[in-house]
Amino acid sequence: MPVVQIVEVIRGLRTSDETTVAAIDVARRLGKTPVEVNDFPGFVANRVMMPLINEAAFALMEGVAEVEAIDTVMRLGMNHPMGPLELADLIGLDTCLNILEVLHRELGDDRYRPYPPLRKFVAAGWLVRKSGRGFHQYPSTKDR
Repeated sequence: MPVVQIVEVIRGLRTSDETTVAAIDVARRLGKTPVEVNDFPGFVANRVMMPLINEAAFALMEGVAEVEAIDTVMRLGMNHPMGPLELADLIGLDTCLNILEVLHRELGDDRYRPYPPLRKFVAAGWLVRKSGRGFHQYPSTKDR
């Protein structure tokens, strides 16, 4: 499983320089690259990543391409380490839905409106590696 190499360090309005330096130091000791970003819904990673995942899901729903084709285009054509639907499965569809709902509510921007079947997938228990089903199919923990 890929490991995220960065830690977004958020400095709140009342965060001291000492606290920020301490957080950056902890991240470095953990072998991560700290990146200081502003306190805003979704910070950077979720603000940029979730619309990509959501748009890939909409492309699937609209019949633009199948799951594997979408992921392959992004892996090989855009040099991403994994496709957006594979990434959604890794994150967990329930987590993706939660992040999209928060971003949609907090920012009021429809680009964060969750892909309509996502709520159905989560309600059906498609929790990816926990259940063996997401955009891709995986051996469930019961099958191991």
